[in-house]
Amino acid sequence: MQVYFLGTGTSQGIPVIGSNHPVCKSADSKDKRLRVSVWITWEDSSVVIDCGPDFRQQMLISGCKKLDALLFTHEHADHTAGLDDIRPFFFKQKSDIPIYAHPRVLENLDRRFDYIFETENKYPGAPGVQTFAVNNNQKFKIAETEVTPIEVNHGSLQVFGYRIQDFVYLTDVKTIDTVEIKKLQRVKVLVVNALREEPHQTHFSLQDALDFIHLVQPERAYLTHISHLLGFHEEVQQRLPENVFLAYDNLKITL
Repeated sequence: MQVYFLGTGTSQGIPVIGSNHPVCKSADSKDKRLRVSVWITWEDSSVVIDCGPDFRQQMLISGCKKLDALLFTHEHADHTAGLDDIRPFFFKQKSDIPIYAHPRVLENLDRRFDYIFETENKYPGAPGVQTFAVNNNQKFKIAETEVTPIEVNHGSLQVFGYRIQDFVYLTDVKTIDTVEIKKLQRVKVLVVNALREEPHQTHFSLQDALDFIHLVQPERAYLTHISHLLGFHEEVQQRLPENVFLAYDNLKITL
């Protein structure tokens, strides 16, 4: 399995428009972050989790040429606004693109992208999707590979993370119940959000994320959904435990 970090930034990305913050002016490419998303490949499968407003750019940079499934964590724009840009995959593959999400999220996407979900008098330039509802404690399969949804809380909003084999991807986490943490047993690679140093009402802070990693005990952990307020990539990385890494855009890891 290979994991490609398409984007590792928070909702505004880095640099933030109009910001004079030193991180936003950094010349280090690792301090430039598109909206959060990840591309996972194994055997002949190619799956993306979340498609925010940078999706088209991310697909061009990564060289992704096939999309077997699109998984959504939740409905916020930085995770969903790029849905229209699945069109090239739809036209090339000549079949509806499978999308997986909580029923609430599917309803939200249907309202916002009604021309994609339309079944009658559909605009010929629109992509087609095949929808699959994701429910907690109900595993599903993509190409015979089991996917486990993991329910977390983004403040008061329910969000899904996903476990595929020994890889777990969690973002926009503030709290997680003990019963969900049990689904992470013996995970090899854990990806989890770490917004900034200071506490936040709907996201893990850096210390929250480190405490959670210590609890789960993965072999390796990668931090994502990072704000410019966390600091310079190289400086933060030097302060992390030896098995914890700041993810950065276009990082590739192999399990």
